[in-house]
Amino acid sequence: MEVTVKTAEQLRLTAEEFELIKKKLGRTPNFNELCAFSGMWSEHCSYKNSIKWLKTLPREGEKMLVAAGEENAGLMDMGDGYGVVFKIESHNHPSAIEPFQGAATGVGGIHRDIFTMGARPIAALNSLRFGNLSEAKTQHLLGGVVHGIGHYGNCFGVPTVGGEIYFEQCYHTNPLVNAMSVGVVKAGETVSATAKGTGNPVMFVGSATGKDGIGGASFASADITAESAEELPAVQVGDPFQEKKLLEACLEVIKTGAVVGMQDMGAAGIICSTAEMSAKGGVGMRIDLDKVPTRQKNMKTWELLLSESQERMLMVVEKGREADVEKVFEKWDLPCAVIGEVTEDGLLRFYMNGELDAEIPAHELVLGGGAPQYERAYTEPAYFSKIKSFDPNSINVPANLKEVAEKLITIPNIASKRWVYVQYDSMVGTGNTSTNAPSDAAVVLAKPSNKALAVTTDCNSRYVFADPYKGAMIAVAEAARNIVCSGGEPLGVTNCLNFGNPYDPQVYFQFVHAIKGMGDACRRFNTPVTGGNVSFYNQNPDGAVYPTPTIGMVGLLNSVDEKMTMDFKEEGDLIYLVGENRDDINSSEYLHKVQGVEFSPAPHFDLEEEFKLQHTVAGLVKAGLIRSAHDISEGGLFIALAESCFNRDLGFELATAAGVRKDAFLFGEAQSRVVVSVKPSMVQDFEKAMEGKAFSKLGKVTSGNLVVDGEAWGTIKSWKAAYDNAIANLLAGHDSEHALSAL
Repeated sequence: MEVTVKTAEQLRLTAEEFELIKKKLGRTPNFNELCAFSGMWSEHCSYKNSIKWLKTLPREGEKMLVAAGEENAGLMDMGDGYGVVFKIESHNHPSAIEPFQGAATGVGGIHRDIFTMGARPIAALNSLRFGNLSEAKTQHLLGGVVHGIGHYGNCFGVPTVGGEIYFEQCYHTNPLVNAMSVGVVKAGETVSATAKGTGNPVMFVGSATGKDGIGGASFASADITAESAEELPAVQVGDPFQEKKLLEACLEVIKTGAVVGMQDMGAAGIICSTAEMSAKGGVGMRIDLDKVPTRQKNMKTWELLLSESQERMLMVVEKGREADVEKVFEKWDLPCAVIGEVTEDGLLRFYMNGELDAEIPAHELVLGGGAPQYERAYTEPAYFSKIKSFDPNSINVPANLKEVAEKLITIPNIASKRWVYVQYDSMVGTGNTSTNAPSDAAVVLAKPSNKALAVTTDCNSRYVFADPYKGAMIAVAEAARNIVCSGGEPLGVTNCLNFGNPYDPQVYFQFVHAIKGMGDACRRFNTPVTGGNVSFYNQNPDGAVYPTPTIGMVGLLNSVDEKMTMDFKEEGDLIYLVGENRDDINSSEYLHKVQGVEFSPAPHFDLEEEFKLQHTVAGLVKAGLIRSAHDISEGGLFIALAESCFNRDLGFELATAAGVRKDAFLFGEAQSRVVVSVKPSMVQDFEKAMEGKAFSKLGKVTSGNLVVDGEAWGTIKSWKAAYDNAIANLLAGHDSEHALSAL
């Protein structure tokens, strides 16, 4: 067929990019080659609209064991000869069209990024965003996504230990499904995604290739429209039992010493893994596509190149060791085939039945090679004028604060997510220490080492919408704060940057300033960005989603005995606030959901104040001066106190402070504040340690009643019932067909 600029545009390449491809090749590409460029130059693979700014993030640190972005996932030193491998990625577009498979394959893909480096995954997390929960579409998407995550993770045998779920109208058409995986690897047992050694065989291992997922990378680089459902074949189909076998086979084959390099066939499939491994090693490959194991007959060259069928790896093996590899995969009953060899000329040559169907220089396809890098224009969003005009004095302090608290605790963003996480097996495979002793970050045993890891995903996108720079700093700060409150030392960051269409100057403004904020915060907390994922085009005809730069962070505990939990321990313990009260209701759930204010500034945040707070809390934990620590986030102080009570059915007595609006004191979301509890016998030592630092006494832990400024606010059991049953009551109130049966 004749390849023209129209062909390129149908493959989501621009006319300018088509001309650039012709220039690089010195000729017009054939259709197979153009398809390869389409996949590899999609935003999802090339980061062509984001790489300029991603390069400004802090990407080096003394504990980093591989350079940021150089391998499938980040790798940081845990000490004692072990490393932690971690990464977060999006599967937004597939989940919007087919929520179960979209979410399931997102989980499978991120786990493969971990074990392709030689690490065993020990924990999974997620960050999910949906529209209004009272709408049937949201219930359908939520039910499918949660089922997909639970199904894949539970069957694969890796516990889902943490995450977050938000509900905002802007995510109605474009849900966000961000999946994170964390693994542990012994020094010397890592594998690089690099091809080298002229003549070394290239092997295909794992599930046979089908037509599912073809064009998935370019599909992820387009706005969601009413017609997107017609692209259903672009959604992959996963098999967690196959992946479990693939995990064990890959870890076993690494120990043979036969593996030179290995990469997951993720986005853009075979073309991506062959191009990236070759470019990284400065080599080429000759690939016989007719030798690729397939589950559908007569697949065309371009289909084989772009298929994103799941549970597959590309492996470069030492010449002469093919039988060693085949023996392992035969044991695990998985397809395994030599499909080509490494060449020295840097060219990728793809043959079908002996005929050359595509020839492309590997480096021309990849990020940092020939893939284009753009600098987009950006302008301040028009809605900023509404944010700047907000006057908190226009909001009267409610006369009945208890009534406000009762509304707040049932808001889906705040209420218990137990109806989701009961579907996830949080204990399978490893010892997750967080299940029965709640902490701000999930804490997992880092077997086979004697250490533990604190892991979290965080981003309040409403804050980023209000102020992209400050909001992204808050996302980093909250992740670090959650780890510190759990007894850990923050190590490093992986990010999942979810934004609208980068060709919209107002969206791109959000992106640029969020990157700047993230970079400044990561530098201050010494948490380098080890890698991650950019997901643009989370946009529909009604507009973009909130800018959502999700932060995945890992922290280290030298022993699980260092863990700090968030729950109050005993009646009579004293409750303190570490940090400073602020007269601030900006961008709070209270202001948005109860008072109905859509546009307000981000809440108070100062980076140096936050850094000092975390240093203080870490010192209190280490010195054994506090019995619990829980940071103040969505819902403010009241919600933090209530959550601290739930685990042991304890209550609290609280006196509000003078000089601060009572709604701000109870429900404001000013940052850099942590609620701690102190044993009476330790109060003197605690207060001495806090000399010169911002803190205040709030009240005391009670046997189970809540008292605010002398007014009885009921029993903790009644508040817990409202918190636990809020979602069920909401769905029942809308006569949902799904109710909880879909969840």
